[in-house]
Amino acid sequence: MRNVQQSAPRAPATAELEHTMTALTYAPLCGLEQRLLDHFYHQQGSRMRSAAGGALWVARAGAIVAGMSLSPVGHGQWLTGLLVDPQWRGRGIAGQLIEASLATASGPVWLFCHPELLPFYQRLGFGPAHDLPEALSMRLARYQRSKNLVALGRDQSSPMSSPGNNTSV
Repeated sequence: MRNVQQSAPRAPATAELEHTMTALTYAPLCGLEQRLLDHFYHQQGSRMRSAAGGALWVARAGAIVAGMSLSPVGHGQWLTGLLVDPQWRGRGIAGQLIEASLATASGPVWLFCHPELLPFYQRLGFGPAHDLPEALSMRLARYQRSKNLVALGRDQSSPMSSPGNNTSV
């Protein structure tokens, strides 16, 4: 579990005194806790659902402030459902959550995103994905019938991989 100190969102003066610094934790959900991610999505007005059979990750500041899923596919992982509470956006939480979850992953990681999110994911080491597993390739084709999405990938050659950390000689 990773702890990062971040300021709480700006709120009325009375709440500011109580929440000047809030520790964020990044950790997977387990067992019965997994329903909490679906509840978070619902609270945010999102139609997203947690991935069945996937590893569900959240960022917490007491309550859940962000969540995502990592599902095994092919010889890697598919990242879906990344959402940060609007009051907590702009603080680097999404990137920290992705990095915490991928610290234990091996093999490539793929995701689909809207083109306007490309710069965000590129800063995290993702680039165009040309060789998707067949299951993801078919899913992307189906999604692209109604949405403009881009497939991105990032190689996780070992659990210690991170953007810019080239361990090859």
